[in-house]
Amino acid sequence: MRDFIAKISLTALFALAIFSASAAEKVTFEASSPLTVAVGEAFRVEFALNAYPDKGTFKAPSFDGFDVIAGPAESSGQSTIQIVNGAMTKSINYTITYVLLPQAAGNVTVGAAEVTVDGTVYRSNALPIEIVNEGKSPGAGGTQSRPREDSSPDVTAQNQIAKDDILLRAVVSRTSVYKGEPLRVTFKLYERVPVVGYNDVKFPSFNGFWAQELNTDNARRQRETFNGKVYETLVAKEYLLYPQQAGTLVIEPAELTAVAQVVVPGRRNVDPFFGGGPDFVNVPRKVQSPRINIAVKPLPAGAPASFSGAVGSFTMDAVLPQERLAANSAATYTVKISGTGNLTFVQAPKLTLPASFEQYNVKTTESINTSAAGISGYRQFEYPFIARAEGTYEVEPVEFSYFDPSRMQYMTLKSKALELEITPDAKGGGDALVVQGRGMSKEEVKLLGQDIRFIKLGSPQLRSVREPFLFSAAYWVLFFGILILFAMVYVALRRQIRESQNVALLRGKRANKVAVQRFRAAKRYMEEQNRHAFYEEMLRALWGYMSDKFNIPVANLTKENVREELHKRGVSSEESQRFTAIITKCDEAQYSPAASARMTEVYGEGVDIISRIEAMIKR
Repeated sequence: MRDFIAKISLTALFALAIFSASAAEKVTFEASSPLTVAVGEAFRVEFALNAYPDKGTFKAPSFDGFDVIAGPAESSGQSTIQIVNGAMTKSINYTITYVLLPQAAGNVTVGAAEVTVDGTVYRSNALPIEIVNEGKSPGAGGTQSRPREDSSPDVTAQNQIAKDDILLRAVVSRTSVYKGEPLRVTFKLYERVPVVGYNDVKFPSFNGFWAQELNTDNARRQRETFNGKVYETLVAKEYLLYPQQAGTLVIEPAELTAVAQVVVPGRRNVDPFFGGGPDFVNVPRKVQSPRINIAVKPLPAGAPASFSGAVGSFTMDAVLPQERLAANSAATYTVKISGTGNLTFVQAPKLTLPASFEQYNVKTTESINTSAAGISGYRQFEYPFIARAEGTYEVEPVEFSYFDPSRMQYMTLKSKALELEITPDAKGGGDALVVQGRGMSKEEVKLLGQDIRFIKLGSPQLRSVREPFLFSAAYWVLFFGILILFAMVYVALRRQIRESQNVALLRGKRANKVAVQRFRAAKRYMEEQNRHAFYEEMLRALWGYMSDKFNIPVANLTKENVREELHKRGVSSEESQRFTAIITKCDEAQYSPAASARMTEVYGEGVDIISRIEAMIKR
């Protein structure tokens, strides 16, 4: 008897907990439908409620402008009870569905529905819907012509897909920008037929641009109207482009092969018991985005001396060191540049310190975020220095200039002027003299008294102890040897100075060395089976070698001008063609997971072609 009473008590408490959890949950009533539909296209409108309504209280909107061909269809999901850490929750899905057919083109709004839950009235949101008239053009997507009885399923499927049923578009945020001003390009797929896969995907290399790929993992399919027709759209790739040169730059076409799945009448006899019926045929359709010209305007003349190429909108904060420092003590001058623009190209502003200060390498830290709106964040520069000589010094303000495209003018930011008072070193080493631009302490000056001896007075008594070295044979051998050594060192230094001033020669000499380093990095990625990083490093090695060898910026390199430069230097057309083939193979393997190229083969071919070109050029 006690066990029976205990079971009844537990059941009552459990039911009470469920009722409390359900009562505490906030009731939501929402409506959903496509935003764009075509005339004659049936679609669904759903009203979703997370609770059970009071019986007979649902009031549907009028649905003016639509024919109701089905509904209301009510469905409810099974309640789900979750017990987490002693807390109990309850979930209910109650849906009312209508199937509507648009009557005419235009913009129509489905009004709000009403429902009552536990005596409280709830209203759903209104639904604005755009209805477009696609017309009745022959061969349009979704209209199936009657196939000939003697035609094959493949021919029938091809005839059912119109030219504009699958499109690949390149949508740019703007077509006219300043040099260094970003623009966004989005490669979008427009589909009016079911697509089951994509092959042979190729995207352009964006010659003349610095490209930053944006994350599109969370991109969802949407409905859009294009040329009067409704499409399912999907973002394939999205890039942020920064033009690196003025003039007309071209965004080359992207291309891919979409595999559409088409339903065609089956040629087998249909048996009502054993099945049969229509066939499904996969139809490949190659699509290509149009070529887009971008007008890149040069930056206006009259740039400030502190301008180094920054374009965007920025702010500058400077953290100055203490105004009073002890000699031989270290301090740091910090400059932080924040904003939106080509932040990755922002260089450290120039800080001018007195001659008696020792300034060390600038330390750079950054936090950069990339989004569809552009690159934002900050770059921080720290200038460490040591004040060697005591005194009072004026430090000029730090200037940073950038070009603001929205204002179409240069903007200059300045820090505050700084007056530093350098006091003597507490350890006694700060009382310094400035001699020829460097600090010299009193201890160093006192050492001069030990280096110079007093003149000896009186009659000197000198005698020859041995044969004098001056004008001896050893003296002349040593003399001419020093002259020859000096001449050799002089010639070598002059040659080194000339070569260091010739930037193109230096880049050409180190081209092979840099390529070898990148090939080593690519080999490491190959051993780690990191395909994307391997092919990216191989492209850097190949393009970087040609850029250094021929003194051509990477942004200006194309397959055509590489073949032209190789031809000028006596490289055969077969080797040039082999080089461009390796580049193409790396591009395809980098962006297409189905690429057949093996990393070991690509690595071996890349190392071999660079070695052969290097040998031919040196001859």
